[in-house]
Amino acid sequence: MQSRFFRDLKATYSFGATTGGGVDRQAATVDHAEIRKWFIQRCTEEGMRVDIDQIGNIFATFEWISPESDSVYLGSHLDSQPRGGRFDGTYGVIAALHAAISLNQKFQEGIFKPRHNLTVVDWFNEEGARFAPSIMGSSVRAGILPLKAALDSQDSDGVSVADALDATGFRGTSTAPNIHAYGEIHIEQGRKLERSGKKIGVVTGSWFTQKLEVHILGEQSHTGATLMADRKDALPAAAEIILLAEELPRRFPDETIVTSVGKVQVSPNSPIVVPREVNLTIDLRSTSKDQVLECRDILLQRFSDIAAQRGLQIDAKDFDIRETQFFPENGIQVAKEVVKELDIPSLPLETMAGHDAIAINRIAPALLMFVPSENGVSHCEKEFTSDRDLEIGLQALEEVAHRLLLGALD
Repeated sequence: MQSRFFRDLKATYSFGATTGGGVDRQAATVDHAEIRKWFIQRCTEEGMRVDIDQIGNIFATFEWISPESDSVYLGSHLDSQPRGGRFDGTYGVIAALHAAISLNQKFQEGIFKPRHNLTVVDWFNEEGARFAPSIMGSSVRAGILPLKAALDSQDSDGVSVADALDATGFRGTSTAPNIHAYGEIHIEQGRKLERSGKKIGVVTGSWFTQKLEVHILGEQSHTGATLMADRKDALPAAAEIILLAEELPRRFPDETIVTSVGKVQVSPNSPIVVPREVNLTIDLRSTSKDQVLECRDILLQRFSDIAAQRGLQIDAKDFDIRETQFFPENGIQVAKEVVKELDIPSLPLETMAGHDAIAINRIAPALLMFVPSENGVSHCEKEFTSDRDLEIGLQALEEVAHRLLLGALD
């Protein structure tokens, strides 16, 4: 199974390949569509029924019981960040596929009798790079994001999700299979496993997350002819905000909160025009909701001060708020028992990043496991996990799925 797994995983590297050894497959682009077509072909070759729902999630099912029976879902996502890494999301989808293939072989040989069907999922637009919000497909499936809101979301060129899905052929009409439980394996995207020497992270819950969309409105003028005292430059105001966001975590205990400004849009973005307008997104995440809200309050107060000092307007809107999620204790126990019996060194972890498992945990018990990331690097071309660690993760995922199919969470 391992040789076929690595054959398929390495085949994914060619879709949207970048010169630096990464991939660029933003949601509903041509490259994203091509890898999804390849994925469907592989699932069909293995005898799986493939369904696509209205938000573009792909469900590939081994229908062992009946069409109406609940499924144990395994999966992740095939979209990426711009100039992203080869493993984020994609590893989880391919590992899920090969865990399913192996379990189907055992079913065909009469080695085990599952109590549920098995569905491998490729969730649409987990990354949120082209369309906001992130974790879109699984959030629609979980009922926490309205389908219409997701389909109406537009990229920076004004293309909607609905139009992009239609253009690539992935706006489906099928109903998703009933879900019994969900399992996901993912790269850690941090360094805790690497630092500890452990090989599997058993995820117990997620950090509180919220974003702020900030709109700074100044006044457009000539860079050469406008005296400094007469300017209402939106960009220096944005610079103050960005530096403030970077400084805020220093006010709290180490490694308990992170802040980022990952997206900035400047208008009119001309070399001889004082910027009129800046839009930016601030990402706040912490183990503590109170810390995030404290940071938010500090930011909003400083926005008011900066606006007054510079004679411009700053507006902020809360966006993509995700409450802390805790994974079910019985699911965590299943994962712990598996890694113990397989003699895999493990570590309980909270996830700082968002994952589809967090959304699906709202409607079914979800299990999330991590494998190490070299140097903790992710969302870039240097992202790397060794073949041995990928193989260990696949082994753990298959055994977790095996137990879920036998009724471990019934």
